[in-house]
Amino acid sequence: MRAELLQTLPAGRPPCRAGRHFDKPRRLSLRCARAGAALTDAPSKSAVIQARLAVGLLLGLVVLGVVWYGISFESLSRLWDDMLDRPGGPMTFRFILQPAMATIAALRDGVADARVGRTPYLSAITFGAEGRGARLWEGIVSTARILILGVVMDIVYQLAFLGEFYPAEAAIIAVLLAFVPYALLRGPVGRIARHWIARPASN
Repeated sequence: MRAELLQTLPAGRPPCRAGRHFDKPRRLSLRCARAGAALTDAPSKSAVIQARLAVGLLLGLVVLGVVWYGISFESLSRLWDDMLDRPGGPMTFRFILQPAMATIAALRDGVADARVGRTPYLSAITFGAEGRGARLWEGIVSTARILILGVVMDIVYQLAFLGEFYPAEAAIIAVLLAFVPYALLRGPVGRIARHWIARPASN
């Protein structure tokens, strides 16, 4: 009986059980790696709420600024002049604090991208290699607190030192000091981290 069963197996091929272990291990590992590269830690509910609050706050300020002051050469010129005056005026420390906080977030997320082999962040949100909307939302979640802090600090600056309130300026300054540094640094950090992670394997 055992001899008849063995004769039914194709010649030159290992049994099915052995084939699962020796013929296809690399295919399975590649599939698992690709699936793992698309997985990220889900943000907490509080982080999602903060991100939605930050987006709503920024959009509301921009709309309010357009309604109050409109879009004209004069308003754009004032915006440019006010932005250039801020770094040398009062509350200059925020131009160091907020980019530093954004850098810490970029370091954390860039290393996480390198560990799972994800596309660099700025390339992903620019060319949509892995889903532009999802990656953009990741950055907003990571920088939500910094964005809200930036808005609050700029509103305080305007009311205390300018005597006026320009809502759109507060939103733009917050994005420039928080999200822009994060987006610019996360990709390079991921590339450097990927290089260092790959070094032991290559050696």
